[in-house]
Amino acid sequence: MKVLVVNAGSTTLKYQLFDTSDYHVMAKGNCERIGDGGLVEHKVPGKEPYAKEITLHSHADAAKVVVELLTDKTHGCIDSLAEIQAVGHRIVHGGPHLSESIAVDKRVMDELEKCRVIDPLHIPGAIMGIEACLAAIPGVPQVLVFDTSFHHTMPPEAYTYPIPKELAEKYHIRKYGFHGTSHRYVSREMIKLLGGKAEGTKIVTCHLGGGSSIAAVKDGKVLDTTMGFTSLDGLVMSTRCGSIDPAAVTFLMEAEGLTPREMDTILNKKSGLYGMTGMGDCRDLVTAMNAGNTDAKIALDTLCYQIKKYIGSYAAAMGGLDAVVFTAGIGENQAYIREHSLDGLGFLGIDFDRQANDAVKKPAPVTRLSKEGSQVAVYLIPTNEELVIAQDTAEIAAKSL
Repeated sequence: MKVLVVNAGSTTLKYQLFDTSDYHVMAKGNCERIGDGGLVEHKVPGKEPYAKEITLHSHADAAKVVVELLTDKTHGCIDSLAEIQAVGHRIVHGGPHLSESIAVDKRVMDELEKCRVIDPLHIPGAIMGIEACLAAIPGVPQVLVFDTSFHHTMPPEAYTYPIPKELAEKYHIRKYGFHGTSHRYVSREMIKLLGGKAEGTKIVTCHLGGGSSIAAVKDGKVLDTTMGFTSLDGLVMSTRCGSIDPAAVTFLMEAEGLTPREMDTILNKKSGLYGMTGMGDCRDLVTAMNAGNTDAKIALDTLCYQIKKYIGSYAAAMGGLDAVVFTAGIGENQAYIREHSLDGLGFLGIDFDRQANDAVKKPAPVTRLSKEGSQVAVYLIPTNEELVIAQDTAEIAAKSL
């Protein structure tokens, strides 16, 4: 089976085509600046990369271009559209009711529409992507895979917010968690390294990138995670503030005369590492820190301190710790963050291997970062969210073919 995996944003449409015989990637690419010009990048292993500015008025235009490129004699990798047997969509938020991967039908789309209120940043683009693929690749199963799904195993004491119950129920306000496909993939791979049996394992997975979250995975299931009702909660991130005193938000709104939308922009796009330093990229921050920039060092150390706190608290919540996993852009590429996030955690049984950490090359392979004999294993495991989506899509689509 050949499965097309789509990740649609408000102005982008990323894609990968998988052959499920061994789940190798046949092609991948990205359509950017949809509605405001258009740029298409497309790669097929063994062929020259394709990049061209193409006017993309809508996601429908982008989907048509993707189909044309995949079947093009020069740049493509399949002979006809009929070879694509299923399409899988990455959806950031499934709300309270869409809790597992599912095939698209009218009921599912109606439920997804309700998630616009909860996640106005991601859901509109996702819906446009789904509708575009339904039109461009008709007659094949379309499957939704949610970032929130993996976290639905959290118990009530972990996901319940202490606000008036009637308001929480009316507006479905609770902790949902995000980056679920990533946490699911790397925890599954870590379980294999621990012997292959999920039962009895206690793992902390650290997905660190432009957006970051940490999860406590006990017995292969999420016990708790750092992101909450939205992806703003938890760790300090590139431009997102993470967890702060909610009273600071209302104070600033009153003091500065800010509307909710203006405050949301500040918290999501002007805060975090960027707000602290004017730089949101950890690579720039490490360079600046090494050049003596005090603000950059404080920002990086703040991130490391928060990661350390969550690892410790999740070890307590799980009643122990078998492994810590680092993944995603920062987790896979920033040795300073990995090292200093584990400083002082030797009491948990972590014997960190600094030499192995410093020796990691790009692109990073699966790498053990703890010394032989360490009671707690520390690993760098590159994430593969698209693979998880392709696997779920193939499994669900096979039932309808």
